[in-house]
Amino acid sequence: MRHGGQILVDALKIQGVKRVFSVPGESFLAALDGLYASGIANVVCRHEGGAAMMAEAHGKLTNSPGVLFVTRGPGASNAASGIHVAMHDSTPMVVFVGQIARPHRDRAAFQEIDYRAFLGGIAKAVFEVDDTARLPEYISRVFHLALSGRPGPVVLALPEDMLSDHADVPDLPAVAPMPASVSPAQAEAVMARLGRAKKPLVVVGGPLWTAQASADLARFAEAHGLPVAVAFRRQDYLDNRHPHYVGDLSVGMRPDLKAALAEADTLLLLGTRFGDVASGGYAVAPGAPGKTIVHIHPDPDELGRVFRPDLGISAPAPAMLAALAQLNGPGRAEWQKWREALRAGYEAWLKPVETPGAVKLEDVLTALPGLLPEGTVITNGAGNCNMWLHRYHQFTRPKSYLGATSGSMGYGFPAAIAASLETGGLAVAWEGDGCFQMTLNEMSTAVQHGAQVVVIVANNGRYGTIRMHQERKYPGRVSGTDLANPDFAALARAYGGHGEVVERNEDFAPAFARAVASGTVAVIELRLDPETLTTTQTLNEVRRL
Repeated sequence: MRHGGQILVDALKIQGVKRVFSVPGESFLAALDGLYASGIANVVCRHEGGAAMMAEAHGKLTNSPGVLFVTRGPGASNAASGIHVAMHDSTPMVVFVGQIARPHRDRAAFQEIDYRAFLGGIAKAVFEVDDTARLPEYISRVFHLALSGRPGPVVLALPEDMLSDHADVPDLPAVAPMPASVSPAQAEAVMARLGRAKKPLVVVGGPLWTAQASADLARFAEAHGLPVAVAFRRQDYLDNRHPHYVGDLSVGMRPDLKAALAEADTLLLLGTRFGDVASGGYAVAPGAPGKTIVHIHPDPDELGRVFRPDLGISAPAPAMLAALAQLNGPGRAEWQKWREALRAGYEAWLKPVETPGAVKLEDVLTALPGLLPEGTVITNGAGNCNMWLHRYHQFTRPKSYLGATSGSMGYGFPAAIAASLETGGLAVAWEGDGCFQMTLNEMSTAVQHGAQVVVIVANNGRYGTIRMHQERKYPGRVSGTDLANPDFAALARAYGGHGEVVERNEDFAPAFARAVASGTVAVIELRLDPETLTTTQTLNEVRRL
């Protein structure tokens, strides 16, 4: 006989879980007891939103479900932002939520929430366990669902009394292998559609990417002379130095790449849902795309959901690329000219445009690659400072970048903590001042659990993205976008970390070296000129438009 918390933790060990992220609550004390001496690391966080984002980042980095424990009511509510990230980004995740005791239901009991109603719209599925003996069944189900089709977050609510009850029940084996295969006929059908194109464009994105998929993508693109663009915040899917890489379909998309979306007569969409950001705000119109669309996605329900595919194949992008990489054949000469023009546009986009002030983000990013230890993961959240990262940094290997395609504020720092804990090495969080303040309390989590994270904070004293839109629509009428910021470096030191302020370009490299040498969480605050707003326009230039 085991109590429900022990049954649960034993099932997690069978599933291969090595680390969970949590904020403790009395609603799942039995699970905490099960975790005691289990060998599973329990990363105890300071806020459920940060914990959820760490679990999501873990899932994105490892291709296995990130596991989160939060308590009922406010705990689950706080975690909702990270659950939304996992759903939007198609990241496998399993969320265990404490629940009120079964006899107290429907009485508006302390912290009572109907989780099916509350989280059903932002999670892949939501279940609640009524019978302790069914825990192995439900845990098997949520791990399978988190990984199947379009991966995502699955929530399992755990009534407190159910979890503390005892049962004599056998364990179930780990998630059954789900081998994906693509037939030669399917790969040849894709190539037949591409063969009719004059200006094809390959767009890659989506979940469960691998190093082998990157190698197959490069081989496929080289064999056929194809240009490859990556979806929003999937820039590590192909070495950005590769001559067939032509840029990212992101917020503030490069103008010539956005024009190429309209000009391309065939789009090969591999893994990506091709949402509003990647499609240029639906500049490729779902009702009248004006081009051939070949869509490869692991979830058959995504095929035709927004864009009607001329050829739709339900398969993971890595599996399709493994098949396509086996097909030889030179690309057409007109494809080469098309690709070279797009590549030239990307390379021109890399040339820094000078921005105001003694600290310039374009110069910081030019210096950064030479300072990064091998294997460093870079993360980011939301905000205008990310325009510089997307434009100027070249990602060279898979699993070196974690960014929320949902555009969530506060994501970058928790994601960097999760990355450092998983890799055992350095992670760098590229943060705006507003974004960082949403989750900077997790600095104590990083110190407690030994994560090595360097946070680069671009401090311009405002919510930059909203200010940009505000100045364009209501010039000079500033409302709600200015920030009174702390001394970020001093705050890092208060948490037991390392902190420095950089006010000149030449001081960044030595400050970064000292931050890495500290071996703990470190914050480098970049004091920016208040005029700094976008990679191409100052605040006053935006205001005058």
